[in-house]
Amino acid sequence: MSHLRKTQSAAQLALAFGAVILLAGGVALSRGAAVVPDELGSVAFGLAIIVTAALVGGYLAVRAGQPAVLGELLAGILLGNLPGLGMLHFIGADPYLDILSRIGMLLLLFGVGVELSVRDLFSVGASAVLVALIGTVSSIVIGTAAATVLMPDAPLASHIFLGAAITATSVGITARVLRDIGAFRRAEATIILGAAVVDDVLALVVLGTVTSGATAPLVMKTVGFLCLAILLGVRLTPAWFRRVASLHMKGALLAAGLGFCFFISWAATLIGLSAVVGAFAAGLVLEDVHSELFVQRGEPSLGELLQPMISFLVPVFFVLVGFRTNIAALGRPPFLAFSGALALAAILGKLACAVGLLERGVKRLTVAIGMIPRGEVTLVFAALGSSTLSRHLPLLDDRGYTALVTVVVLTTLITPPALKWTLSRETGEHPRKSSDGVV
Repeated sequence: MSHLRKTQSAAQLALAFGAVILLAGGVALSRGAAVVPDELGSVAFGLAIIVTAALVGGYLAVRAGQPAVLGELLAGILLGNLPGLGMLHFIGADPYLDILSRIGMLLLLFGVGVELSVRDLFSVGASAVLVALIGTVSSIVIGTAAATVLMPDAPLASHIFLGAAITATSVGITARVLRDIGAFRRAEATIILGAAVVDDVLALVVLGTVTSGATAPLVMKTVGFLCLAILLGVRLTPAWFRRVASLHMKGALLAAGLGFCFFISWAATLIGLSAVVGAFAAGLVLEDVHSELFVQRGEPSLGELLQPMISFLVPVFFVLVGFRTNIAALGRPPFLAFSGALALAAILGKLACAVGLLERGVKRLTVAIGMIPRGEVTLVFAALGSSTLSRHLPLLDDRGYTALVTVVVLTTLITPPALKWTLSRETGEHPRKSSDGVV
């Protein structure tokens, strides 16, 4: 056996040596020939870097008790800003990678919608609706005011866009903290999750409006489109998916779901709205009933089928958002002050939502802190703002773009310890009450 292994190793070594000779000879002989750059090879190399960075960054973030999206974002920031990595700068400007990241953005909002349902929108309580409304309005007002004061040279559209960009809560980190400490069934958790459902819809309404101009007709178009798409979709799509199920083709459910997503996304753009508004509406329409016939015969549900695509393309979007962040700008006092002020505005905007709680005995501070983290939707705003033009200039310049990424990082980092603190403070009060004979 030992002799056989030595023989195999010698043969492999000889084969490798021969391959090197052939490769070197071929390269030398073709040196004078014109070589046409292969764009697919460039995209493949960029994807290899991005996917690897997302994997490492996501893993390290999860190990540190943070969501993977934060690690993916920070990995992109490092790739785009560390000295000595100039050869990778093409990643931020490559149009094909940009299109892939935009498809990832559509899938992200489509997946968020699929995880929710139209019933979720009608099942949230009055407190959840008020918390979402107050948090959204106060975030827009405070954020717009901060942008107006600190960016007086920017147009009003940019000020409003920045205020709107900090409206959407990323409840994933809050939900995980509540689950980890055994508080997921508390009244506060129910209100936070319900408010997050309404929050997502409000953020997409605002997004559809401000990316085209904050005017009353566009508000009407956004609300009207969402309502019409959801109402007609709920009524008409089950029959279509039953017809697709009768085909008994592998992959039919995924094809039907993606086709519906992309069609509604395209329809949204026809009336001047962002494609992500359509993708979110399409996801809201598709509920468990659409996958029922497929699941009954042992096939995965639509949500499960989407996961491989989301796991691939959504991290591409997050890494590219980080890659395009000019972290050196934070070294300039005006940029640093503006990023800090916008993060403070984002926090204050959600702390104000505690006013909307109607139930007695619910910890207002816990609900308010649970609504603080910003994440995916804010990054979608950042990406769209840098590519949407207002008077021939992007809605977001380096200051605004970097500030939004900073808001995501800071609010995601501070929420877990703050939430644990407010809950532990409450549980710490109970023993004292018991010892005093109050309870």
